[in-house]
Amino acid sequence: MLISRIFILSLLFTYASTDNPKNTNTFISPVTIPLSLSANFGELRIDHFHSGLDIKTQGVSGKEVVASAPGYIYRISVSPGGFGKALYVKHPSGYSTVYGHLDRFNKEIEEYVKANQYEKRSFLVTLYPSREKFQVNQGDIIAYSGNSGSSGGPHRHYEIRKTEGEIPVNPLSFDFGVTDKIKPVIEKLIVYPINKNSLINNQNTKKWINVTGSNGKYTLPSDTEINISGAAGFGIKSFDLLDDSKNKCAVYSIELLIDSNKIFKYLMDAFSFNESRYINSHIDYEIYQKEKIYIERTFVLPNDKLSVYKNLVNRGIYIFDDSRTHLAEIIVTDMNNNKSTLSFRIKARATGREEVAGKAAENGRLMPYNKSNYFEDGNVRVNIPEGALYDTIWFLYKKGASSMGMYSDMHYIHNQFTPVHKSYTLSVKPDSIPAGKKSKMLLINLGEDKKRNPLNSYWSEGYLCADVKTFGKFYAGIDTIGPEINSNGLSQGANLTGKRELRIRITDDLSGINYYDPTIDGKWALFEFDQKNNVLIYKFDTEKIGQGKKHNLTLKVADNKDNISYFNCTFTW
Repeated sequence: MLISRIFILSLLFTYASTDNPKNTNTFISPVTIPLSLSANFGELRIDHFHSGLDIKTQGVSGKEVVASAPGYIYRISVSPGGFGKALYVKHPSGYSTVYGHLDRFNKEIEEYVKANQYEKRSFLVTLYPSREKFQVNQGDIIAYSGNSGSSGGPHRHYEIRKTEGEIPVNPLSFDFGVTDKIKPVIEKLIVYPINKNSLINNQNTKKWINVTGSNGKYTLPSDTEINISGAAGFGIKSFDLLDDSKNKCAVYSIELLIDSNKIFKYLMDAFSFNESRYINSHIDYEIYQKEKIYIERTFVLPNDKLSVYKNLVNRGIYIFDDSRTHLAEIIVTDMNNNKSTLSFRIKARATGREEVAGKAAENGRLMPYNKSNYFEDGNVRVNIPEGALYDTIWFLYKKGASSMGMYSDMHYIHNQFTPVHKSYTLSVKPDSIPAGKKSKMLLINLGEDKKRNPLNSYWSEGYLCADVKTFGKFYAGIDTIGPEINSNGLSQGANLTGKRELRIRITDDLSGINYYDPTIDGKWALFEFDQKNNVLIYKFDTEKIGQGKKHNLTLKVADNKDNISYFNCTFTW
């Protein structure tokens, strides 16, 4: 019987995918409760696009999660962050599905995972069972919804990926129960001067305009005039609403037409994970950092390599130099083809001026986006590889005085409003190194909220170095303090009879938790780590410890600079 199942399964997975993405029979909803979304595919997030759907679970954990198509489980992941507890299923259609932030797996999978965790002495595991191990039919219960990992509340993260290349695709291309008759909303228009000789209403600065209208038809206030000379681009703030949900979701497509000629189109059908960070060039990164508002550009920066752009003419940039009045239309749609249009007129002004590069930043250093760039000043070095910048910048640097806890000057590396696509190397030579503490030193990024963000640091040629993905304020610091262990009231000799679990809080002041090692009665014990709440959770297990007995708990916790703390106590259970 097993041999025949294997043979049939192998036949299913040998043919190439022929599914039409609009095939309504390919997938069913991954939950058995009414389907309602809190976030859709392509939603704008910090440093990435959302790669799936967030499905509401009525505000609680423990709802049934089912396989949305037949196949087999090829990956199981348990992590303190990210997707937390997650399952990955391959299907014969050439697609895979992902189920994240789970509370627990079904009994068979749960036992398999637990056995591997004890064998590896680790809560964090990534497992790749054989294709025969966990075969599933469409509708089989595979897990229960939860709030694990970096989830902000109980929900079900669900993805559909092309199996080859692990490419996330828009799940709403498959019809499995999401309804939407509401047209997208457009709230703001931003007009951008592209270079220093571009003028927007005689100013070389971006112009914000609040939009008026509703139900798919939008325009600008009647007293609004837009006069442009030179090259300009546009951006919008928009969102979509789904039936029976108040959550603001991302729009599916954005088009820009000038005089009925399409010069830009953005279409969120699919993207690869290695391009997701290009979101920082698609949005106005500076506005997001200052206002926490997502503005989507309808033009493309020189080093923006997102594959979601279509029908580009001059990267979506238009040169207004003919003294004519032009009609601009920005059209946004959702997956159900509900459409909204923002229409407005632009008066072009000819100037005859030639672009003069570099006028705006005479004290900066020109750094082209398509070249490697190097900067050195005193005790700081900055090495930016080709492709790390989205556009050419005038790089700025200054230093400030050190203060208590700092072992170098404060180094202001350009500014936090300019995004970086891939890591550059920052090197800082400390003013002093405490005796015997060299290994405890690290670079620290000081956020605008005064939060200290530790960097994974290393030594090279007397410099403390780190590979960094943001500009901002940096200095050399030190971490000599071990993690803090809070027993949450668990005291020596405590009687825990009848309890289902015990919880211990662990935190670290700077470099962060590296690992923890718990034992009960001298044997490794499975403590789950709820990273977002800094809590270790042990669920009492009669297969591992006897009831009605006294037990000894030991806990070792280390941070990323090898500072170690210990906790010991006895308890009865």
